[in-house]
Amino acid sequence: METLERIQHWEHIYQTKNSKEVSWYQEKPETSLAFLEKFKVPKDAKIIDCGGGDSYFVDNLLALGYQNITVLDISEKALKRAKERLGSQSNKVKWIVADVSSFQSSEKYDFWHDRAVFHFLQEDEATKYLQIIKSNLNPSGHLVVGTFSENGPTKCSGIAITQYSENTLGQAIEKYLKKIYCFTVDHLTPSKSIQNFVFCSFQNQVV
Repeated sequence: METLERIQHWEHIYQTKNSKEVSWYQEKPETSLAFLEKFKVPKDAKIIDCGGGDSYFVDNLLALGYQNITVLDISEKALKRAKERLGSQSNKVKWIVADVSSFQSSEKYDFWHDRAVFHFLQEDEATKYLQIIKSNLNPSGHLVVGTFSENGPTKCSGIAITQYSENTLGQAIEKYLKKIYCFTVDHLTPSKSIQNFVFCSFQNQVV
């Protein structure tokens, strides 16, 4: 899928469905939040949520007192909805409309979060994205990636995805970052279906 087609696709999704109708809705993304606690991510850490859309991860980060949050998504409508939901709190967040595989960052981050973006990327896009992460993750910074597992769906929002196992997701990323650990977890969608995810965490090597 070309970039323009991808933008149009996601703008349509966010125009026709509210935030609690989409399959990835989580009022409290407990799996993602647990990594913050596991890695003892300080409140002043630079955090980026790639493909964050209008998810509630940012709401929870603000509630926990995190002070330096960036949310990136290809859909301008998605970010607009998140900002409207947060009201004046949205002024505490940096919002970026961009494609993850061509994102040019002016900052480096301590915690890079990606729940359900990586599995949409073709091999060449994934390579570019991982190079971007490697270049823009601070020494000892953490990356957390969640994708559909081999027991999960083969499509999301009408787009074919790449399923990963703990091994294949780890192997794809540990060329760039040191793998810490992986596990699978079930996600209950608003329509009451179960989606199995694999989550892997990584750390940038101190040079």
